[in-house]
Amino acid sequence: MQQQHQPRIYVAGHRGLVGSALWRELQHQGYSNLIGRTHTELDLLNAQAVYQFYAEAKPEYVFVAAAKVGGIHANNTEPGQFLFENLQIQNHLIHGAWKAGVKKLLFLGSSCIYPKHAPQPLREGHLLTGPLEPTNEWYAIAKIAGIKLCQAYRRQYGCDYISAMPTNMYGPNDNYDLENSHVLPALIRKFHEAKSAGLPEVLCWGTGTPQREFLYADDLARACVFLMQHYSDEQFINVGYGSDLTIRELAETVQRIIGFGGK
Repeated sequence: MQQQHQPRIYVAGHRGLVGSALWRELQHQGYSNLIGRTHTELDLLNAQAVYQFYAEAKPEYVFVAAAKVGGIHANNTEPGQFLFENLQIQNHLIHGAWKAGVKKLLFLGSSCIYPKHAPQPLREGHLLTGPLEPTNEWYAIAKIAGIKLCQAYRRQYGCDYISAMPTNMYGPNDNYDLENSHVLPALIRKFHEAKSAGLPEVLCWGTGTPQREFLYADDLARACVFLMQHYSDEQFINVGYGSDLTIRELAETVQRIIGFGGK
């Protein structure tokens, strides 16, 4: 992905948390020939629409940051949608890239691909060594299929397709919907609204003891662009911050920064 001729780079999901960070980082590094499509401009669930887009836009490099995402509640209540739609989106983007002769593709997965009781710290070799976390196994199975599709196309067709697995993400353009957001934006919104309304307490789900690792979206974007420039292998790569904290510590940090004085 050299800048001399300003390659055509398609960021699928360029309006989302990770996709918008990729867009910013690519612009920051001097890439100006960027391609993005909103959902109304391109329905990624429509295979023919995706193939036609590839034929017309002719991207040379593709970042697959488009997905149906959500937190525990959304995964639990919409398992069919999470599995079907994510399989469709990534199948169309990856297969379409092969049909169009894309030079290189990076597929973004999620740390939820790992078994529920995988040893810590999580290592790439732990994939498929045990049962998944039941609350988000539908999303995880789709992401595992995406990794395997990239590996299969590399083996069968010689495609330079790579995969990166980020830990829990946060940053600009995150989703703050209380029904389907992830833990950090949900806590930010809960504490902000409680402070604004003068409520005496904020209810946080769970015991607070689980540990999670969080990564700022722009840091992930730098890692992904680096991988696109320098990495080419079948083995997917974990991308993380390197340390974690408990959900209780996270909630108390959000409470302190927002300035909520209740319980």
